[in-house]
Amino acid sequence: MGIVKGIVFVIVGLAVGSAVNMGLVIAGSSIIPAPAGVDVSDAESIAESIHLFETKHFIFPFLAHALGTFCGVLATGFLGRDNRTLLVWIVAAIFFLGGIAAVMMIPAPVMFSAID
Repeated sequence: MGIVKGIVFVIVGLAVGSAVNMGLVIAGSSIIPAPAGVDVSDAESIAESIHLFETKHFIFPFLAHALGTFCGVLATGFLGRDNRTLLVWIVAAIFFLGGIAAVMMIPAPVMFSAID
């Protein structure tokens, strides 16, 4: 397998994982709406209103992060048979770094951040 194919497979995995992540976040916000007056697209609004969030509000973000990463890694694994392990680890590492960035930017209870 060439390096170009590997890069394409990683990009496909990231796209699949990101699509699953965003789909679940969007679906979750319509199934379990945020507390009244909270703008979930604004980190400051979340920070000011985090005390209004209940456990149920963290279910879909957790599922989105877990299943998005899983689907991205799965897609990359199916495509990149020759260097599967390396490519899967690259996709997983990128999602992991994205999760760390999200924890730093978006306020959330410590327990959710640790589990997520």
